[in-house]
Amino acid sequence: MSGVAPWIARQAQALLAQRGHAWLLHGPSGLGQYTLALALVRAWLCEQPTAQGACGQCASCHAVDVRTHADLCVLMPETVMLELGWPLSESAQKEIDDKKRKPSREIRIDAMRDAVEFAQRTSARGRGKAVLVYPAERMNHVTANALLKTLEEPPGDVRFVLATESAHQLLPTIRSRCLAHTLLWPAEGESLAWLQAQGIEAAQARVLLRAAGGRPEEARALARTGCSARDWAQLPKALGRGEVSALGDRTPAQAIDVLQKVCHDLLAVRAQAAPRFFEPADLPQPASYEALTAWWRELAQAKKTAEHPFNAGLMLEALVGRARTALHSQA
Repeated sequence: MSGVAPWIARQAQALLAQRGHAWLLHGPSGLGQYTLALALVRAWLCEQPTAQGACGQCASCHAVDVRTHADLCVLMPETVMLELGWPLSESAQKEIDDKKRKPSREIRIDAMRDAVEFAQRTSARGRGKAVLVYPAERMNHVTANALLKTLEEPPGDVRFVLATESAHQLLPTIRSRCLAHTLLWPAEGESLAWLQAQGIEAAQARVLLRAAGGRPEEARALARTGCSARDWAQLPKALGRGEVSALGDRTPAQAIDVLQKVCHDLLAVRAQAAPRFFEPADLPQPASYEALTAWWRELAQAKKTAEHPFNAGLMLEALVGRARTALHSQA
């Protein structure tokens, strides 16, 4: 399975050997839910599949690669589709181009209705049809219920794969109609070897893998943002000095994720445990347990609205100011 991480290829091979019309892929972020889901649909639609997966050479594989396969329906929030290079429907693209609305951060009911209608059609290439839903937790109750009927009584030649980082947010009726697969954590050595194969220098890969909590795809994403090992090591103490620039070009949601990692590691040190995301020497002296737990609760609350900030710049300044206050609270 060319270009796919070895631990994803192994999981895809195991899933392809099993029967079932709907898979639910779940686990923590950064483990490759989307990559594994795409590997499955590529193999299902491939004209010359092998036990290892899609051939990667046929017209069907090429159609998936260029996002034009007639028998593949992708259900994602419009923001995610644009990020991953999937085309929007003509009506949705026109509404966004005409400034009538912004790209949706949820899976829209209109898109779900189109997917249900797609499932009823005859396969164009004769290899059946596939529906990929990611991130599945971005379906609201109305959208999920629209999918439920098709999951209960699927047409004979359509298969579904739902990928999520928050399976607990899905309707129990959705979960119960899918075969579940928990994403596996790769070994550290395998992750480091893969990151180096992506062009990331060994020492940098080790720091970024730690920064990502052992999640290799998240580590690669960090590298692509230009985050260096030195920047990451200096970040906690820079926050203690109130330097907003330490967060770089991160969005408020990304900034909160970083701040939660700093807070987590300081709480771990306060509890005499090892930090997870930073080296112990990179952390400032931990503040009081009460200050850190209060800061953690505030970050969790801020995360709920981080994707819709009134003013991103002001929010980042407020987040760093609050971090500085928490970090300087008396132990």
